[in-house]
Amino acid sequence: MNNAHQKPKKIVLAYSGGLDTSVILKWLKQEYRAEIVACYVNVGQKENEGEIRQKAFRTGASAYFAPEVQTEYVTDYLWPALQANATYEHSYLLGTALARPLIAKKVVEVARKVKADAVAHGSTGKGNDQVRFELAFGALAPDLNVIAPWRTWNFQGREDLLKFASNHGIPVPVSKKKPYSSDANLWHISHEGGILEDLEAPVPEDVYEWTQSPQKAPSRPQDIEIGFVKGVPVSINGVKKSPVQMVVTLNTIGGRHSIGRVDMVENRLVGLKSRGIYECPAATLLYAAHRELESLALDRETLHYKEQIGPKFGELAYYGQWFSPLREGLSTLVRATQRYVTGRIKLRLYKGTLSVLSRQCDQSLYSQSWVTFEKDSLYNQADATGFINLFGLPLKMQSLLRKKTVNM
Repeated sequence: MNNAHQKPKKIVLAYSGGLDTSVILKWLKQEYRAEIVACYVNVGQKENEGEIRQKAFRTGASAYFAPEVQTEYVTDYLWPALQANATYEHSYLLGTALARPLIAKKVVEVARKVKADAVAHGSTGKGNDQVRFELAFGALAPDLNVIAPWRTWNFQGREDLLKFASNHGIPVPVSKKKPYSSDANLWHISHEGGILEDLEAPVPEDVYEWTQSPQKAPSRPQDIEIGFVKGVPVSINGVKKSPVQMVVTLNTIGGRHSIGRVDMVENRLVGLKSRGIYECPAATLLYAAHRELESLALDRETLHYKEQIGPKFGELAYYGQWFSPLREGLSTLVRATQRYVTGRIKLRLYKGTLSVLSRQCDQSLYSQSWVTFEKDSLYNQADATGFINLFGLPLKMQSLLRKKTVNM
């Protein structure tokens, strides 16, 4: 916590209503004798917001805010990542990483509104989210104190939290405990920990919540056409969709056909390797369609350079540097590349596989009449001789001047 010698008087907590943040709310109130304001940010998780609000007040919150953010999440976070084709370590489509800076931003907005002097989060000291929250807080509100209870309190684990909750009358849902943890938002649902930490064991089928197994997926393929305007998805099968509708609809369609399962071992920012199981049907479909459309719309040099931007953009998001000058600069560059990325891509979905059926770009750089092996009016095949001579000149010079011999 910044300025640790000054105890805060009003703290805004990034509140989920789960065990951890419910205990944190009560603990903060006791530890700091301060007003605690709960900020619940729904980025697509399916929860009863009314019950969460009631629980916050019963646990000791002096005020409660639940800003509406789902459209903003899609347009200002998901679409820029999609336009960049951003990934982390090739496979992770950044669902959690993209949600955290938005949550932090809303917490800061509430802190300004209620004139709080501190913010708090419930991330543990082993994961990436603590970095994402705190880098966002630092970028947006460097004057606010930041409290991370998991790094300071004496609780050792879940059993300690359950005992504290019981002693303080904090309601804990009675349910069969899953042997792993899950976290969902509009872009994906992630599963990790517990039984999934055994890398030699396949993922039990009952882990998956959004996607059917390929064996249970429909026996007939489904074809869908996704329309884009300047790199932004706008329609499915010719029907316009709002940003949130686009993601929700494609999650349903893709999940039915077992699209979007990811099982990977990733390098966390804190240095640990962890196994993550992700379900991201809409993201998988949109990335596939967007890449295909870019193959028609972008010239070779722009396309190849942009292939370097995606991993770096993804790394910045994963590392919590969403509000960094570099990420903002990359987004400006990416937006410029999307000027002609307008058109429609038709995909076929079948038992976990994707194939491209057709491509249409309004201002495509592909010309069937020019690329054909038949006679055309633009390309003179004899011109290739001079091109090859000049393109290969450095190799020829090296061989002649250095008497280089090639081992056959």
